[in-house]
Amino acid sequence: MERFEEEVEKVQLQMLKYKLAKETLLNSLEGLMKEFELNNDYNPVEHIKSRIKKEESVITKLKRRGYDVTLDNMINHIHDIVGVRIVCSFLSDVYDIVKVLERSEQFEILEKKDYIKDPKDTGYMSYHLRVKVPIYLNDGKELIEAEIQVRTVAMDFWASLDHKIQYKFEGAVPKEVMEEMYKCSLDIKKLDHRMLDLNMTVNSYQKQ
Repeated sequence: MERFEEEVEKVQLQMLKYKLAKETLLNSLEGLMKEFELNNDYNPVEHIKSRIKKEESVITKLKRRGYDVTLDNMINHIHDIVGVRIVCSFLSDVYDIVKVLERSEQFEILEKKDYIKDPKDTGYMSYHLRVKVPIYLNDGKELIEAEIQVRTVAMDFWASLDHKIQYKFEGAVPKEVMEEMYKCSLDIKKLDHRMLDLNMTVNSYQKQ
């Protein structure tokens, strides 16, 4: 397997920075969600997942985008090596969580992409935020990039199946399968809106 051209120690140090950034981000998100629950008497989060891309995945992505396999290219062009996914119950929860993240001063938001209002051509839906997370080493403070995805349970279900299908076909998914997955994404979008309406109805009964 192809490896990075730089010394092993430099790559290992950078991966340590990503690990620290993930831990810092998770701690920040846990605090923000607890505060939200305290203020609103409601927890919108079903669960939070996190991961750090493996070295072989980073190399594959660099080569697919036409970059040399170097440490600088990894740092400058792969923005989702640290990934955190917040899965919530209802569509409205997604935007409530995004507002919480936007107000936070624990990380810097670089970019936002709303793939819920504007889904990808495949049917993929989620809200993405590219952020910089502060970490502290002997040399001082450093900002490390990470990606936060916020989506509903239904969106997460679709994305999980899509990932498995892409893996089985090694990215070359037959047209008929892609078309059926896209139709499923439309059904999921309708389901999310129906569940949101149902939740609003339940809440109105509780207020009565």
